[in-house]
Amino acid sequence: MKKKLILTALIAAVAMPTMAAAPAAAQSQRELRRDRQDIREEQRELRRAQRYGTRRDVREERRDVRDARREYREDLSDRNRRWGNDDWRGWRDRNRGIYARGSWRAPFRYYGFRPGVRIAPHYYGSRYYINDPWRYRLPPAGRWQRWVRHYDDMLLVDTRRGVVIRVIRNFFW
Repeated sequence: MKKKLILTALIAAVAMPTMAAAPAAAQSQRELRRDRQDIREEQRELRRAQRYGTRRDVREERRDVRDARREYREDLSDRNRRWGNDDWRGWRDRNRGIYARGSWRAPFRYYGFRPGVRIAPHYYGSRYYINDPWRYRLPPAGRWQRWVRHYDDMLLVDTRRGVVIRVIRNFFW
């Protein structure tokens, strides 16, 4: 019994630092997933209150749904702040060589694209993909999305539909 207790304590002591050092992105993703689950649970409770409860119950459940949505938005904005402009701007200021423009030319002229605009496939062809967005401290692209260089700008493009999702102007020096 004593050996099992010591062995368990030893395993816990070894495992705790690795569990505590979970990546911030994964932790943030878990928080967002948990917040979405909370919203769904609160919406279920609201439907139940609308069906079987009193007016007071409905009011309380609506407040709970609002609070859950507010918490989700706050966590999402915190994540965007961590992965958004603040992160790469500081990194760019300290590592100017990585963001140097170099002699980069495209066979088309510059257009200042906006999010939501559909663009032609030759603007986001594989030739313009950023294959290592972590090098520039960009947030990871989702499924069917790619970071694309367009002169000094950086575009996040939905490659299935050709829609610009996000634009970072003057990304490169």
